[in-house]
Amino acid sequence: MSQNQITMYSADWCGDCVRSKRLLDELNLTYTLIDIEADSAAADKVIEINGGMRSIPVIVFADGTHLTEPSDIALKAKLTSLGII
Repeated sequence: MSQNQITMYSADWCGDCVRSKRLLDELNLTYTLIDIEADSAAADKVIEINGGMRSIPVIVFADGTHLTEPSDIALKAKLTSLGII
């Protein structure tokens, strides 16, 4: 991953995913969106990241860290701490 690369695992039906996508779009950030409904390997990755839970969105950052179901405040704080915004 490049310095500012962000990957979001999500699904169309997920309200928290819509909210997190909206925030990233408002901040004009580029990110890779992976639909876990269309990609079973991605769904398995989400379960692996979350220790057995299929909670989304999972937002993975270039440094290898991730957030699961973050609030907008937590997501902005993480983006700030990584120097992305």
